[in-house]
Amino acid sequence: MDRNAARSELASFVKDGIGRDIAAVRQPSPNPTVPVEEQINRLKTLKRQMYGRSG
Repeated sequence: MDRNAARSELASFVKDGIGRDIAAVRQPSPNPTVPVEEQINRLKTLKRQMYGRSG
């Protein structure tokens, strides 16, 4: 593939693909790891209590 073809495909993607969904691209996504982190923190707190190291 030559450079001109690659540039035109990239320009087409930016113009049509990202340009159409710019609101979704700029909007921050919700953090999907929050429930996992909460579960890990609960488990660590429980383990600290079992070993008598909770403040």
